[in-house]
Amino acid sequence: MDVYFNVPNGRLKLRRGIIENNLIGYERENHAGAKQSNVGLFRTEPDSQLEEILTKALGVKIVVDKQREIYLIDNVKFHVDNVEGLGSFLEVEAIDKDGSIGRERLQEQCNYYRTLLEVQDNDLLAESYSDMLLKIQK
Repeated sequence: MDVYFNVPNGRLKLRRGIIENNLIGYERENHAGAKQSNVGLFRTEPDSQLEEILTKALGVKIVVDKQREIYLIDNVKFHVDNVEGLGSFLEVEAIDKDGSIGRERLQEQCNYYRTLLEVQDNDLLAESYSDMLLKIQK
């Protein structure tokens, strides 16, 4: 489950799950296809009071309830998500933790798996789950 908070810039979410528990701040453009995300990650403890504190300070923008399976091949992470209210999705994330791989190689990796998995242009999403859910709620 991801709890998104109201922030003036970028996005701030608290991920609470079996696999990951993190506070994640990030900026990413909304367009279909591969996109760069600038991410800050802070590990949190399950059942901490952080969600309550952030809710009081910032307010909750939206909650994304999802079931996620994660698979890794080297630096490439595959998320298989079932998102309540939206359906099933696959995300391929090529990660460069220390800047040693480079943007061009990351793009090549994404393109390779996109071809291998036969992902078409019309399969690509421009918006995040949170944005899609916010549109449905309006």
